[in-house]
Amino acid sequence: MFSKLKLPIIVAPMFLVSSPELVIASSRSGVIGSIPLLNARTKEQCEKWLQQFSKELSDVPWAVNYICHRTNKRLEEDLELIQKYKPPIVIASLGHPGKVVDVVKTYGGKVFADVANLRHAQKAADSGVDGLILVSAGAGGHAGILNPFAFISAVREFWDGVIILAGGISTGQDILAAQVMGADYVYMGTRFIATDESVAFPEYKDMLVQSTSEDILYTDAFSGVHANYLIPSLKRNHIDPSTLKKKETVDLGHMIDPKAWKDIWSAGHGVTVVKETQPVQQLLQTLTREYMEAKEKWFVHV
Repeated sequence: MFSKLKLPIIVAPMFLVSSPELVIASSRSGVIGSIPLLNARTKEQCEKWLQQFSKELSDVPWAVNYICHRTNKRLEEDLELIQKYKPPIVIASLGHPGKVVDVVKTYGGKVFADVANLRHAQKAADSGVDGLILVSAGAGGHAGILNPFAFISAVREFWDGVIILAGGISTGQDILAAQVMGADYVYMGTRFIATDESVAFPEYKDMLVQSTSEDILYTDAFSGVHANYLIPSLKRNHIDPSTLKKKETVDLGHMIDPKAWKDIWSAGHGVTVVKETQPVQQLLQTLTREYMEAKEKWFVHV
């Protein structure tokens, strides 16, 4: 679908972490950068970012993340900006993507939908999206519980379009393995939090470097929807993980509330391989080397 890519990676749109600099550095380095539109605190700031992307990334793919749910206070405004600036890819989250599909199709763009279970995957497929992002067990932020092997196989029963696999993917070897499993692209988030271009707090980046998969907690205590959080960030805010209880009602507004994510930080199971904070270009050089070495090791004699 996007032939100019050096690696089949979409850098996941991360709330309060992704920045215009991260998008531009990623897309300019041969992968697909993306950003939540709501990372721009106002419509005016969002428009400036889209103007910048349209100018600086006119010859490479890039993506924006659009929240489809009614709790998004800029629901209509952001959709108007999508229509105006025509991002090549729109990632639809939290809600039915039908309306954004109708808009993006008018200018020839692509819509990829986040899905965490088979029911949502079927609904998104029926809506006319171009790709399904299978958010499997181990993904940072709100994640599903399905094993990626089983998830891909089950979705392929009814879907022959593009599949993007998410969940614990952190190395070049992981990327190749995802392709062998049947994915067209991978979603990588945690590894890109600890880059110079992300706007994560320095303490957040340091915590990633110091953490392993044992430091991840999967809980629905904060929004009623399960997500993966860094245990050290809970303790840093005097929250005892052992005392957390299920939130009885689903609060979708919590998912896009900056206050809710400012101090409670997320990461995926792949956090163990994050050893340092580095520029995006350097990280992608490492991932490319790992990918090519894995490909040569496993396929050169086949």
